[in-house]
Amino acid sequence: MTYLKPSFRHPALPKNKVGFTKVDYEGAISTLCAGCGHDSISGAIVQACFELSIEPHKIAKISGIGCSSKTPTYFLNNSHGFNSVHGRMPSITTGANMANRDLIYLGISGDGDTASIGMGQFVHAMRRNLNLVYIVMNNGCYGLTKGQDSATADFGSVSKAGKSPSPFPAIDLAGLAMEMGVTFAARSFSGDKQQLIPLIKAAMSHTGFAIIDCISPCVTFNNNQGSTKSYDFVRDHIEATSELDFVPERKEITVQYEEGRTINVTLHDGSFVHLRKLAPNWDPTNRRIAMDGLQQAKNKGEIITGLIYIDPDSKCLHEILDTVKTPLNSLKEADLCPGSEALEVINAGMR
Repeated sequence: MTYLKPSFRHPALPKNKVGFTKVDYEGAISTLCAGCGHDSISGAIVQACFELSIEPHKIAKISGIGCSSKTPTYFLNNSHGFNSVHGRMPSITTGANMANRDLIYLGISGDGDTASIGMGQFVHAMRRNLNLVYIVMNNGCYGLTKGQDSATADFGSVSKAGKSPSPFPAIDLAGLAMEMGVTFAARSFSGDKQQLIPLIKAAMSHTGFAIIDCISPCVTFNNNQGSTKSYDFVRDHIEATSELDFVPERKEITVQYEEGRTINVTLHDGSFVHLRKLAPNWDPTNRRIAMDGLQQAKNKGEIITGLIYIDPDSKCLHEILDTVKTPLNSLKEADLCPGSEALEVINAGMR
């Protein structure tokens, strides 16, 4: 098996307005589990950037730690990239954004990276309205450390690592974002590219912080505790010369349903999520209606998807701080040290 992509591409591949083919927005071959929803999100990002005709070198992709944070390897291979430490992606992005405001910043995170260790950084990035597209690949578990519940795991859910149902209520990332005054909030499902691609395109065109909470089922840790077919049960009843693991190949979960309708999506373990796609008459510019809608859906056990809220008059951090139009990394010595006369004017204004 090879993880190298062939270099040859058909010369007649369609190009976008800036002369790039879809291949120019792709990355390495994914090493995530077969059928992982994260790969579907990566594909949606590739398609969105291609359709927006963004030059790849004008995008900076930044991530933290987790299965989700591995995905930037699998898209936008010709873009800038930085893999930070666990939960610290927002602060790294803030520094990069303040230094060069001309790039489009794409933050990739997971429910553990965002809702647990990175919670403090997450809320402050929203509070400052950092110009960032923040995509959370939300599967409710820690996939890299064998499937423990994350802070977004639903109350009563049972993971592969759990011996009993989760006793804690889930953190609603979209709801939390609304409480923090975010200027763009959306939720989607990894298997619904028809909805997800336009949401990513809208987020990348928005000024300020844009969060997309994307439900992305984990195919590896869906098996229930107590099953005689579970990995743990088999390991307990065999004598092995070494500890191995096996990830079964699963079919990607995809859905299609109309706006304003609901659908039950069955996951690989037989459980399901109850999705409701926002109706066409939903007003995404009314924060109160958006927050009420989120709470009503939560009471019904539904996960609403679509553009939940957007502030069309949003001002990003650069506009709030009134920074110079020139990227800070491009300022010359004369700009930074304008001379004693300029200093006298500043001092006079302080008297």
